[in-house]
Amino acid sequence: MRADGSGPLIRLEDVWKTYAMGAEEIHALRGVNLSIDRNEYLAIMGPSGSGKSTLMNLIGCLDTPSRGSYVLGGRKVSDLGDDELARIRNREIGFVFQTFHLLPRATALRNVELPLVYSGVPAADRRQRALQALEEVELADRAQHRPNELSGGQRQRVAVARALVTRPSLLLADEPTGNLDSATSAEIMDLFERLHREGNTVVLVTHERDTAQRAHRIVTIHDGRIASDRPSAEPPPASQPARSG
Repeated sequence: MRADGSGPLIRLEDVWKTYAMGAEEIHALRGVNLSIDRNEYLAIMGPSGSGKSTLMNLIGCLDTPSRGSYVLGGRKVSDLGDDELARIRNREIGFVFQTFHLLPRATALRNVELPLVYSGVPAADRRQRALQALEEVELADRAQHRPNELSGGQRQRVAVARALVTRPSLLLADEPTGNLDSATSAEIMDLFERLHREGNTVVLVTHERDTAQRAHRIVTIHDGRIASDRPSAEPPPASQPARSG
């Protein structure tokens, strides 16, 4: 399912996500339409309960829509089963989370190798690709260190290297600076900017306005609907608060 260069990488059409709460239905997403091109750098913003986390889960193939269509790289993934979705997540999407999700007893190198283990890549190739990914995030000299021997920023760099090691079509980051101080956050955002310049498609989910402004396009979600979709260079709509969350 590698991108072939034609059409958008991501296309959501009239996507709804509905949850049953007893006799009541909760509409987390309400008819979302969204297109993301290859090599875009986009931020998704919204306060708690807005639907941004649900949208992230759908884009990341962690969940499927109740209604509507999701096409990723030319393939309609909204109709696929759990096993195929798991394969797409492992091959096509690199995830970066706020809490890093690193194995505490494994070295940085081993943590980065893990997606390749699940893909059945031979050991020698795994090691080479993991070292290359650590080199991309300027952390090759920490390959044999465990997470408790690394700073918060270094742990997040390991997480980014792990996301990159499968050479995914999409890098999806969920509040990647949420546990970092302001200086380290700026370093991680500089890294995302460099990865974008090198050709990666980056989708960043955040509630922080200053973090979103580092992306080139900002999509704001309210009450399960897209409230605005604009280049980050434009000022927010007058009705939007300067900071959500």
